[in-house]
Amino acid sequence: MNEPTIHIENLSIGYASKHSVKMVAAGISADICGGELTCLLGANGVGKSTLLRTLSAFQPKLDGNIYVQGKEIDAYTDKQLSRVLSVVLTEKCDIRNMTATELVGLGRSPYTGFWGTLSKADKEVVARSIALVGIAHLADRMVDTLSDGERQKVMIAKALAQETPVIYLDEPTAFLDFPSKVEMMQLLHRLSRSTGKTIFLSTHDLELALQIADKIWLMDKASGVTIGTPEDLALDGSLSRFFARKGIVFDLETGLFRVDNEYTSQIRLAGHGQRYAMVRKALQRNGILANRNVESAVFIETGDLRGDAPFVLHRADGTMVTVRSISELLGVIREADLLPNG
Repeated sequence: MNEPTIHIENLSIGYASKHSVKMVAAGISADICGGELTCLLGANGVGKSTLLRTLSAFQPKLDGNIYVQGKEIDAYTDKQLSRVLSVVLTEKCDIRNMTATELVGLGRSPYTGFWGTLSKADKEVVARSIALVGIAHLADRMVDTLSDGERQKVMIAKALAQETPVIYLDEPTAFLDFPSKVEMMQLLHRLSRSTGKTIFLSTHDLELALQIADKIWLMDKASGVTIGTPEDLALDGSLSRFFARKGIVFDLETGLFRVDNEYTSQIRLAGHGQRYAMVRKALQRNGILANRNVESAVFIETGDLRGDAPFVLHRADGTMVTVRSISELLGVIREADLLPNG
């Protein structure tokens, strides 16, 4: 079992002024372990950023304790803290006249002198961090010429160059396209394993977090923070309760959320494998309950025995229609008044 790098006791977060206190969340007790990727999930406005800023010591906690490597966070000086915590924010950085390597080199600031001159050892750390993130080909590129995904990788390399046991990230996939989101989450998970670092991030990418994260923190105003592996949170019903919305259900079989379609008719399917699954998905998306257990006079053979086999619709009168694509199949079903026209 991984040792906790961060230990939190009865933490209360929010905002205090001379005249009032705005409590965002209270009674948070948890551990965040090294060698794991932990994802914080929650609706907008629930306090994810407030929690992340408090854990990062960017804003004071209202009550409770945060221990970093066994030491209370308030006992650290700023310089000491910069050697145990690094933070990657979600804001796009407008950086000009600086190469990717130079930006990564800024991660060595806690260890360099006033002028920020990098020693040979510092440069080796920078090169190693760049290699870990897989951006050696970007090393000499100017930062303002990089894509959002490339720039985010440079910022992660900078955090690695800081050589802290803990890395916090605020929505690191926010501005990325889907393939880049997947790549980023996989990178962070791989880095947590290969470096043994504690990596904790906030995200709205629910499906990716459920598939990649080692631990999930579910944060809402009613229940506070619920913590566990994605699988444990699925089995105990936490995920279903947390994301309870009309039209959305948690599928225990896949461990993911799906749209809860309203069905207006049903068709029996005969087949198995990928083609069966895709036909079923297309029909259910169009309001037809479709599987091999349905009782119906009309049924569809999905042709799984050969990859190039057609789809065959068997009508109630015994006639058959053969088509080569799911698009054609939907058209035939619509003509037979089995598919709603919207």
